[in-house]
Amino acid sequence: MTNQSIVSLERIKKDLRYLKLLSRSFPTIATASTELINLRSIINLPKGTEHFLSDLHGENEAFQHVLKNASGTVRRKVVEIFGHTLMKKDITDICTLIYYPSERIRMMKEKRVNLDDWYRIKLNQLVRVCQSVSSKYTRSKVRKALPAEFSYIIQELLHETQDIPNKVAYINEIISAIVSTQRSDDFIIAMCHLIQRLVIDSLHIVGDIYDRGPGAHLIMDTLCEYHTFDIQWGNHDLLWIGAAAGNRVSIANVLRVSLRYGNTPTLEDGYGINLLPLATFAMETYVNDPCEMFLPKVNQENKRYDEKTIYLTAQMHKAIAIIQFKLEAEIIKRRAEFEMEDRLLLDKIDFEKGLFIYEGKTYEMNDHSFPTVDPADPYKLTEEEKELMDKLYLSFLGSEKLNKHVQLLFSHGSMYLVQNQNLLFHASMPMNKDGSFKHIRIQGKEYWGKSLLDEVDQLCRTAYFKDEDDAEDYKSFALDYVWYLWCGKDAPSFDKDKMTTFERYFVKDKSLQKEKKGAYYFYRDNEDTCNMILDEFGITGPQRHIINGHVPVKTSSGESPLKAKGKLIVIDGGFSKAYQPTTGIAGYTLVYNSHGLELVQHEPFKSRDLAIKEGLEIKSTSSVIEFVNERMLVRDTDKGEFLLTQIEDLNKLLTAYRSGLIKERR
Repeated sequence: MTNQSIVSLERIKKDLRYLKLLSRSFPTIATASTELINLRSIINLPKGTEHFLSDLHGENEAFQHVLKNASGTVRRKVVEIFGHTLMKKDITDICTLIYYPSERIRMMKEKRVNLDDWYRIKLNQLVRVCQSVSSKYTRSKVRKALPAEFSYIIQELLHETQDIPNKVAYINEIISAIVSTQRSDDFIIAMCHLIQRLVIDSLHIVGDIYDRGPGAHLIMDTLCEYHTFDIQWGNHDLLWIGAAAGNRVSIANVLRVSLRYGNTPTLEDGYGINLLPLATFAMETYVNDPCEMFLPKVNQENKRYDEKTIYLTAQMHKAIAIIQFKLEAEIIKRRAEFEMEDRLLLDKIDFEKGLFIYEGKTYEMNDHSFPTVDPADPYKLTEEEKELMDKLYLSFLGSEKLNKHVQLLFSHGSMYLVQNQNLLFHASMPMNKDGSFKHIRIQGKEYWGKSLLDEVDQLCRTAYFKDEDDAEDYKSFALDYVWYLWCGKDAPSFDKDKMTTFERYFVKDKSLQKEKKGAYYFYRDNEDTCNMILDEFGITGPQRHIINGHVPVKTSSGESPLKAKGKLIVIDGGFSKAYQPTTGIAGYTLVYNSHGLELVQHEPFKSRDLAIKEGLEIKSTSSVIEFVNERMLVRDTDKGEFLLTQIEDLNKLLTAYRSGLIKERR
C-alpha cells in the first residue's frame, strides 16, 4: 500500500462515523457508484437560469406575464428554433400559446378553424421547444417536473427525434393518437406549463410583493405552487408581517396604505379582513368632512370606485391615519432607543388657529378637522377607536390565508441572500457619512453589516412566531422593532431620516415633506464601497454583484440601474403603476443564465386580454451586463460546490467499502 493510500485511509478513518451514516442511504458499492456517476454528470450540465424580480407591489397581471415569458427567455428560445423557418407572426402565436394555453385554445375553437391540423402543428412545435428547454437538465429532474397523467408520453416525445428515420412514424403516431383521443387540449396545456417550469430554474424576488396594486395575495398564491424561489423581505413585506404578528401600528399602516391606493381587494377578497367596522366608524366621525387630502389614488378604469365609494374610502383613509399617528406615539414613547421623538406631531398643532408649529416655525395646514383628537391629550385613543382597533386586530390575526402567506415569507424568505456570487437585499446597508458601516445599537449590543441583517432577520421571526423560550421583553421588543423596520431612520429596509406621512397629509409647505436618504444611497455608486460590502458577506471572485430594489430607477431622467461600474444593480424600475409616470418604464428584471447576466427593461403592460387576443407582449429591451467566454456549468455555482462535496464523500465511502472499513449491506 502506498503512502498516499495510507494518508487517504487515515482521512477516511476520521470521517468514519459520518460515512457509516451515509452508507444507510447507499448501502452497496453499486448504489454509491451510481449516485457518484449521476452527480459527476450533473455538475457538467449548463448552469440553470435564475430570474430576478423586485418591487412587484401587487401588480399581479404584469408579474404573471413576466413569469410566463421569463423576461423574454421563452421568446428567445422560440426564435432560436424557428427564426429561420417561421414568420414573426407565427413565432408570436407560439409564444402566446405557451403563456396562455387555455385561453388560446378557446379562441381557436371560437374561430372554428381546422382544429386537428392546428393541434398537430402546435404539438410538434411545442415538443421542439420543450426538447430545447429541457436539454440542460437531467432526465430525472425533467421527469419530476412532468404532469403525472402525461409523464410517459412526454418522456417519449422529448427523448426521441425525427432525425432518425425509424422514429418518424412512431412520433407522428403518438401525436395523431393524442388528437384522435381528444386529449389535445389537456396535453397542450401540460406541455406549455412544463416549458414555463423548465425555462427558469429558480426565481428571486428582491422584496416588496405587497401594497399599491390589487393582487399581492394572488402573487403569493402563485408562489405557493412555484417550484423554486426565494424572497428578500422589503419594507412593505415587513409591514404585512408585523400586521399578521398582531402589531397594531403595522395593522393601521397596512390599512392606510391600502386605502391610499384604493387597494381593498387584497384586504377583503384576498384575506377576508372585515372593513365594515372601519367604514361605519369613518362615516359617522367624518360625515361632513370632505377629506380632500385623503382621496384614494385610483385608476379611472377601476370600476370598483364610483364617486360614493371614493368618498367613503377617503373617510376611512383619514380615520385610520389619525389612529395610526396615535398608536405610533405609544411605541415612540415606549422605545426611546428608536430616537423617533421628532415623529410626535399631533401635539404640534394649534387646534384653535389651525396651524402646525414645528421647530419654532409656523405652517399652514391643509386640513383642520380633528374630531377624535383631544388637544389636551392628542395621542389618546377614543373609546370608539379602541373598540375599532380590537376588531381589526382580531380580523388580521384570524385570517388563515394571510398567515399562510406570511409563513411562506418566512419559509422562503430572509433579509438577504448570498447565491452564486450575488448579494441580494431589498433596500440598504446603513452607513456613516465617511462610508464606513454604521453601528446600530439593538438592546444594548451593536450590530453592523452582515451581523445587523442577521439580527434583524431573527427579530422578525421572533415577532411572528413568539417562541416560548424567548424572554417576554425580547418578544415585545421584536414586535415593536418590526414596525421600526417600516419607518425607522436606521432600519436597513428604510434608511431615511424620517417618513413624512403626517406632513404630506396636513402641511401645505412641501419643504417639510422631504425625506433625506441614508449615506448608503450616496456611496452605492462607489466601487470600493460595493467591494467592502461584498467582502463583509464573504463573497469573492471577479463577477460578484449587489442586487437591490426599493428605490425606483428614474429611467426617464437618464438614471441607470447599473451603479459602481456594474457592481451594483437596482432592479426597481416601476413595476407599480403608481411609479410609472416617474420612472417612465415598468420595471427591470435580471436573467442570469449559463452565458452571463442580462438586464431586461420592460415597458408598461397593457392588459392580459390584449396579450391573449393580440399576442401583445410587454415590450422589453435586453442588455448584456456580463458575458462569459466559457459557458458556466453547474460545477461553477453554489449548488455545484455542494455537489462536489457530496462527490468527495461518496469517493470516501467507496474507499471505505473496498478497504473493508465499512461492510456492504446487500
